Amino acid sequence: SAYKGKLLDGHLVAVKVLNTTKGNGQEFINEVGQKRALIYEFMPNGSLEMFIYKEVTMKDRQHLSLEKLFEIAIGIARGLEYFHLGCNTQILHFDIKPHKILLDDKFLPKIADFGLAKLCTMKESIVSMLEARGTIGYIAPELFCRNIGGVSHKSDVYSYGMMILEMVGGRKNINVRGDDIGGIGVHVNKSTREAFNEWGDRDVGRKNRNIANSS
Repeated sequence: SAYKGKLLDGHLVAVKVLNTTKGNGQEFINEVGQKRALIYEFMPNGSLEMFIYKEVTMKDRQHLSLEKLFEIAIGIARGLEYFHLGCNTQILHFDIKPHKILLDDKFLPKIADFGLAKLCTMKESIVSMLEARGTIGYIAPELFCRNIGGVSHKSDVYSYGMMILEMVGGRKNINVRGDDIGGIGVHVNKSTREAFNEWGDRDVGRKNRNIANSS
């Protein structure tokens, strides 16, 4: 269960009460008696996905300018750089996507939800994984196909790149049923390269038709 709360100094927070039967010990947990809860800074503008998809922004949300989207993209990149290079322990998120990017009242991005994250030493360039983790459409190929290469911080960079494509295009790069995957047994009809080519062809074709109609 999630709640909105206020601290004594007036700051708003989001409180997520954890199920006592769940939790893997890798999350930052505040113990309050027999209750376990995660305390987050409250983000009044919600997640990035509420602002970048055309079908959402047209109905419910204001449209963000390209300049603002660029600032958000740079902010996310700086956050990832800090996780990968700025901490004593390297943090690999493994689930970078618009839903996990929260925006404060000034639209400054904060990377959230480290449920799939993995901690490793800075010396480890390649990390071992027993199973794939992430979201279809953003997950790096090496996470579910080990023949492609080793898993590293570059897997987060791949997810970031897929998210940037969505921010520019204004729609999801792939439509699937069910977001999160927990194992290697993932079935995708098209490779990422094929899906991207199809995505680009449709967009370019649509823009060419619009130009022809306006001339």
